[in-house]
Amino acid sequence: MMTFLARMKIKQGKEEEFVRIAKVLTEKVKALEPETLNYQFFKLRDEPMGYAVYEQFASEAAEEAHQNTPHFHELAPGLIECIDGTYVREFLDPLD
Repeated sequence: MMTFLARMKIKQGKEEEFVRIAKVLTEKVKALEPETLNYQFFKLRDEPMGYAVYEQFASEAAEEAHQNTPHFHELAPGLIECIDGTYVREFLDPLD
């Protein structure tokens, strides 16, 4: 299993576009990617313009497959355009 939280800041004036694209991408992932176990965007409560996406995949191959889907290639550039700077991935490993 592969799990991570990716944190990012959004450019001023791009928040509405980012949320719209994130919702569309989430719907597509949930409908079309059975090996994606969890995929959800969040607004960070204590960080102005801060967002995160929690992603959990059955395997590293499933995460790679996610990045190669047509819907990811169509929607990810719009999300990236909204990001102020870059994003940081925090990998989460189970305790067992």
